[in-house]
Amino acid sequence: MMIESWNPPLLHDYSKLSRLQSNRDCSNDGVLMMEELELPMIDLNGLKSGDEREMIRCENAIAKASSEWGFFQVVNHGVSLELLRKMRKEQMKLFKAPFEMKATCGLLNNSYRWGNSTATCPKQFNWSEAFHIPLTKISEAASYGEFTTLRDVMVEYATSMQDLAKSLASVLVRKLDHKDSEIGEICNENSCFLRLNHYPSCQISQEIFGLVPHTDSDFLTILHQDEVGGLQLMKDSKWVAVKPNQNALIVNIGDLFQAWSNDVYKSVEHKVMANGKKERFSIAYFLCPSYDSIIGSCKEPSIYKKFTFGEYRYHIQQDVKLIGHKVGLSRFLQKYLPHTSTKKSLSENH
Repeated sequence: MMIESWNPPLLHDYSKLSRLQSNRDCSNDGVLMMEELELPMIDLNGLKSGDEREMIRCENAIAKASSEWGFFQVVNHGVSLELLRKMRKEQMKLFKAPFEMKATCGLLNNSYRWGNSTATCPKQFNWSEAFHIPLTKISEAASYGEFTTLRDVMVEYATSMQDLAKSLASVLVRKLDHKDSEIGEICNENSCFLRLNHYPSCQISQEIFGLVPHTDSDFLTILHQDEVGGLQLMKDSKWVAVKPNQNALIVNIGDLFQAWSNDVYKSVEHKVMANGKKERFSIAYFLCPSYDSIIGSCKEPSIYKKFTFGEYRYHIQQDVKLIGHKVGLSRFLQKYLPHTSTKKSLSENH
């Protein structure tokens, strides 16, 4: 198989894991993908129409999809299609840079990563590369090296995604009878991220993950993907493939919104499967709070004990180092923050 000079050494790292695979349980969950579904489609013109009935219908559709699916897609979202095209063009140009440049030149706040350095077996390996950039760093010209045209496009893109994310979060907060600014006040450009993803084609197996099964550890994520597909999510205890739609943006609920909503909104496990013939590109925007923000429930009695985003992120990182993958929200809270008054909180134990 020909290896392009711009791709990271994924085959080398994956093969090494295959040879060193231990007796640990690294098998897949055994749930086969059964069908391809189209996510609930929501036209956001309803939020801007000035017609109260249309606005209520649109808000109800957003809340319903967040509760029943944890995923939905939006059109007429306010992000220009021309901006999406320009961002994709710049993204592709960036990933076609030589691997050594991406890995060693400190591009985009030195945020380049590939594969999974903590993987202990092939089923924990990501057949992908990415730049995971804090919004606070995207305006720094020095971070872009020779990719000077990327900066202006990325700044405009991040601003558009920030506005859309806050608008959707406001709707979800309002539907649970809270002030619509409640989430937006703790989530700003100082705490949010953009992730540029590239999934090279993978000819060695159809069962390799582009991105391993996981939930997102933010409030919500906005994804712009290309036409290749590969995104799958867990629905009714089975994996289903998501039909790609280049003109729509995908929105999914993160762990923090599930905790804040007292399990009304669902953070759903999802993954990306590598494609044997085509490479895939996507960009994700993550709406995150500051690390010291306290995540509590919107109502009592609360299913979860309060925790800070910093505590959650710390233990995600520890679990990834120890077992090669992130544990889910419920397992995190059961393990570290049991909901009884006789147990100490994580911060009291450290």
